[in-house]
Amino acid sequence: MPDHMRSYLDFEKSVAELDSKVDELRVLAASGSDIGEEIARIEEKAAQALADLYANLTPWQKTLVARHPQRPHFIDFIDGLITEFTPLAGDRKFGEDAALIGGFGRFRGESICVMGQEKGASTDSRIKHNFGMARPEGYRKAVRLMEMAERFGIPVLSIVDSAGAYPGIGAEERGQAEAIARSTDACLLLGVPNVAIITGEGMSGGAIAITTANRVLMFEHAIYSVISPEAASSILWRDGTKAQEAATSMKITAQDMLRFGVIDRILKEPVGGAHRDAAAMIAMTGEAIAQTLSDLSHLDADAIRKHRRQKFLEIGRKLG
Repeated sequence: MPDHMRSYLDFEKSVAELDSKVDELRVLAASGSDIGEEIARIEEKAAQALADLYANLTPWQKTLVARHPQRPHFIDFIDGLITEFTPLAGDRKFGEDAALIGGFGRFRGESICVMGQEKGASTDSRIKHNFGMARPEGYRKAVRLMEMAERFGIPVLSIVDSAGAYPGIGAEERGQAEAIARSTDACLLLGVPNVAIITGEGMSGGAIAITTANRVLMFEHAIYSVISPEAASSILWRDGTKAQEAATSMKITAQDMLRFGVIDRILKEPVGGAHRDAAAMIAMTGEAIAQTLSDLSHLDADAIRKHRRQKFLEIGRKLG
């Protein structure tokens, strides 16, 4: 991504200043100035500063990276990894929910069911997809997709990135909690392999509803929690300004989740986060999906269910 199009986080100020200096020098170089060595020196300094920053991110900084608007979204993974993708709309009960997209396609030539939250990349698309916060119709659509995948023996892939289920009055009136519970139950009952990848935010039941899988993978700087740091801060301390302290106490990082046995693997991100090289991150994700599905391919339906059940029963019992 060109530097002039990149959005910097607050803690990346030092890197932003160096990148800005490089841009200025490139303009001078274009006019004939012989400053190639100076540009290379500052570029190297900026790269090292970025590497140093991302080698020691705090949980709160990881939260900011996980929420970065330029991280690859669900649609990007579909475009990069899935061919012949056919989305299905509606829950056959109330209507369509654009926050949770799902359908069938092919992954490396094999049939696959894919679903996940789409946050949107522009103002219009964010509004259209409700910022990735699904209503009950989204989770009932997910159940419909999983039932179809079960019927035809097709593995299920969930790509998770959501701040949580939509908490609006209408959503609650239409049974938000019940829809999330049924979606979680449908994940647990699947007799086909299901794999979930948390690419950004995996917040609350809105994430768990499609993340209850045989294998759960997580991006290096993603977060996974029952509640956001800001909400936890407001509840525990009656003070929304203590989100950074809450993020540290809650153990929400990929590294924490792996240690507690909540997830199975961390996918390393490019230096500076997945948004700095989305194509490489998507390609790496494809390799991880292929390997994981291959590992599960020899299991029959009963073994798949037993494997998944045992995985969740053991969460928190063993510390790495």
